[in-house]
Amino acid sequence: MTQYQITVDQDILHQLFIGTDRDAGVARLLETVLNQVLTAQATDQLAAQTYERTSERKGYRNGSYERDVITRAGSVTLRVPRFRDGSFSTELFARYQRSEQALVLSLMEMVINGVSTRKVTKITEELCGTEFSKSTVSHLCKQLDPAVHDWNNRSLADHAFPFITIDAIYVKVREEGRICSRGVLVGYGVNEQGRREILGLRVDDTESEESWGAYFRWLKERGLHGVELVTSDYHGGLVKAIEKEFQGVSWQRCQTHFIKNVLNAAPKALQSEIKSRVRSIFDAPDMKTARSYLEQTLEAYAETAPKAMKILEDGFEDAVAVLAFPEAYRVRLRTSNGMERLNGDIRRRETVIRIFPNRASVLRLIGAMLMEENEYWMTKKPYMDMTDFKAWKKQKATQGAGSEEQETSTTMTEATDSL
Repeated sequence: MTQYQITVDQDILHQLFIGTDRDAGVARLLETVLNQVLTAQATDQLAAQTYERTSERKGYRNGSYERDVITRAGSVTLRVPRFRDGSFSTELFARYQRSEQALVLSLMEMVINGVSTRKVTKITEELCGTEFSKSTVSHLCKQLDPAVHDWNNRSLADHAFPFITIDAIYVKVREEGRICSRGVLVGYGVNEQGRREILGLRVDDTESEESWGAYFRWLKERGLHGVELVTSDYHGGLVKAIEKEFQGVSWQRCQTHFIKNVLNAAPKALQSEIKSRVRSIFDAPDMKTARSYLEQTLEAYAETAPKAMKILEDGFEDAVAVLAFPEAYRVRLRTSNGMERLNGDIRRRETVIRIFPNRASVLRLIGAMLMEENEYWMTKKPYMDMTDFKAWKKQKATQGAGSEEQETSTTMTEATDSL
């Protein structure tokens, strides 16, 4: 990802940290940073600084024009470069404004539908400096909704996704004159190149086996394939849907949540040492060692923490499924912490809304935010080095083929003997 050197005026810093109007300070800081990014991008595209004479120069500047951008910090004015013999191109506006537009649209809808508070009305007017009509909302939706829809329904067939992580959060949505809790189902995968990619989101009534089953079928219809491991928290409907829709695929129960389940059933005085014991089980180098640690732990606390030991024993197999995979991948695959962090980002945006005016608004805001996060992941270095996984996969296939040949040979021998 391209990096730019940014300088900030001391007056802006003074207003940001010491001044009386810090909101204005944030807007000025944002305006300064974005304008410097635009200038740097122009230099990159022309391969020359302003007035610089060089044989590599690809064109000439022709001044700039102003463009107002609405942000949660307020309105900022950007100076967009012009080129004499071509057009300056930047993805800054599209990338930055998708989630901003989605947030503002959600607030605007709340105002128009009469379900907002005075505070929401004030926020929306401060953000855009004007009141909103239904036609304004409709116009903005026509620009943003297709982009979110196309991204959320894009094909997943280009890459296999050996590892996927899934979770759900709940948001409040106004439907038919009442406020309902609705589940937002989200998943991301790690493809064979080691890059993380958000697979998509759906809004459903509940987090049931039927809703998760529909979510998984939707992903497969879009081309999801090559899944080896699914990581998630324990939820009855979710686990059943995984077993049904991903037959032969391993399920890894999130170890972070599992430890909490075990400790919640243990006496407070023993929680620290039991946690240490359970952690040693999860950190075991192989399944044989993990089973040995499990037996020792069950024996040590059978009388003092029987409920906790029952939970530990019942959930052991699902919590250590990751031990079947190469060691290099276990730390990142054994919990759904990455999804929890993503949900935290969603929750920070969602908190501003509190109650969504409709489901379309949920998809618009969260979808726009996830689009930006996905683009950010695409610009970073790969999340995993898949070299060991490919070697493990190849070895697994070779062993499987060898077993089939041996079985065939045994069958033929038995048939010959019978003759």
